[in-house]
Amino acid sequence: MAATEAAVLSSSSLETDSALVPEAAGTPAATAATSPATAAAASVAAAARTGPDARVSKAALATKLLSLSGVFAVHKPKGPTSAELLNRLKEKLLAEAGMPSPEWTKRKKQTLKIGHGGTLDSAARGVLVVGIGRGTKMLTGMLSGSKRYIAIGELGKATDTLDSTGKVTEEKPYDKITQEDIEGILQKFTGNIMQVPPLYSALKKDGQRLSTLMKRGEVVEAKPARPVTVYSLSLQKFQPPFFTLDVECGGGFYIRSLVSDIGKELSSCANVLELTRTKQGPFTLEEHALPEDKWTIDDIAQSLEHCSSLLPAELALKKSKPEESNEQVLSCEYITLSETKGEDDVIKTY
Repeated sequence: MAATEAAVLSSSSLETDSALVPEAAGTPAATAATSPATAAAASVAAAARTGPDARVSKAALATKLLSLSGVFAVHKPKGPTSAELLNRLKEKLLAEAGMPSPEWTKRKKQTLKIGHGGTLDSAARGVLVVGIGRGTKMLTGMLSGSKRYIAIGELGKATDTLDSTGKVTEEKPYDKITQEDIEGILQKFTGNIMQVPPLYSALKKDGQRLSTLMKRGEVVEAKPARPVTVYSLSLQKFQPPFFTLDVECGGGFYIRSLVSDIGKELSSCANVLELTRTKQGPFTLEEHALPEDKWTIDDIAQSLEHCSSLLPAELALKKSKPEESNEQVLSCEYITLSETKGEDDVIKTY
């Protein structure tokens, strides 16, 4: 179950005329502002002091939303796909900033882009790295970085998807397998190795995902083994038939294939029962991944500021000149970008 896809999502239609935002020049807040996000925050505060004018407040929030740029992390729960979660995040931000009003003037448009850098399957949970604004350009770099997982495997059962969501295709005995047996074979799966990706994956054939073709009942041939990297691999717990692995790997690696291959190496079979991504690049589940109740414009702005110091210099965003026009409108554009070479690490729009 590799974290192997980046997605870039252009936001849905939300329109604002920043001319509606009160002038903050000369105020202490304006003097202290050092970034577009800080300036937008001052506008929000100024709007709140002027009275209950919802239009002004929403316009200020939309301006702040437009100013967000960088990379942060959210906590993906089990259930939704990474794309569905990204849509949920987008909808929350748009709702907070306000939907378009007919009387607002449509002028120069600016598209807010938001995307994720490394797919987690619907059955998995954990860190999902998100890029917003110019941060979407950094997502490809996040794909090639290291990722860490805690995986619970189940011996004795093989499935067509290599995890617990699939149909059982084979059952074999496991009662003679010991903890020492598992620990003794892990070295074979550490370092630079060759791995065959699962049939149910984001890899494509003739422009279509293998998983989509499999669900249609079409015959799909396995992709050839490809080089992947495992930086560390250890057995954390063994309580037959279940075993828990701590895995740190590079891009393009599938935990499902690893667990399946371990089962075969033990003369049995295995599938992934639970999978949690605990780290991607510098982002950890405990310290950096925002839960859903923190998916607000202010919380994300704070997270972007905090996370900017975590990124390597080559990925850090360069300061750019502010927009030439103050008349900014969020619009909806769906643009399909090209795939990266030979990988299922792709950048897509939804």
